[in-house]
Amino acid sequence: MHDIDVVGTASDGLEAVAQARRLRPDVVLMDVHMPNCDGLEATRLLKDEMPDVQIVMLTMAADDETLFTAIKNGASGYLLKNLQAPQFLEMLAGLERGEAPMTRDLAARLMREFAQQARPSPEPAPQSDTPDQLTERQLEVLQLMAQGKTNQEIGDALYITERTVKYHTREILQKLHLRNRAQMVAYAVGAGLLQAGAPSQC
Repeated sequence: MHDIDVVGTASDGLEAVAQARRLRPDVVLMDVHMPNCDGLEATRLLKDEMPDVQIVMLTMAADDETLFTAIKNGASGYLLKNLQAPQFLEMLAGLERGEAPMTRDLAARLMREFAQQARPSPEPAPQSDTPDQLTERQLEVLQLMAQGKTNQEIGDALYITERTVKYHTREILQKLHLRNRAQMVAYAVGAGLLQAGAPSQC
């Protein structure tokens, strides 16, 4: 059902970076707490060197600042180790659909944390990077994404195909100089497209 091959393991952050350089995996499951070089720093190093690799953080408990830093450093998702195996694997499978592996509770906390930072975007970017750059359809996609909708749900709501949703997602990432879907959600909150306290599916 889930076509996943484990190509390597590492015992600390430095080894994780070295293994990723050697094996070139599509996805890295990165433990937050590791000796020598923790998962947050290892994620930053890997994304700077291998921007296409998708990194999902793993931890037993997530404080808001760690969650914020992980996404800012380029992590594509953030999962707790106590998730049941079926839910864990299904969230990982969402990476292929362009979705961020993250429980709704963590997504809501991420939005609140970015909103409290009072920044227009989670990445240092030119001040000209505003929602005005986006088309009306792209803003609609971004708003629904910030509500925790999947690509299929966004497509159904806007009467467009899932493939078209993915196209708009790529365009938004490029225009706003963001790395992944998680940062897009945070941007939407920071730009006032969705208030952190508003009802949503996150």
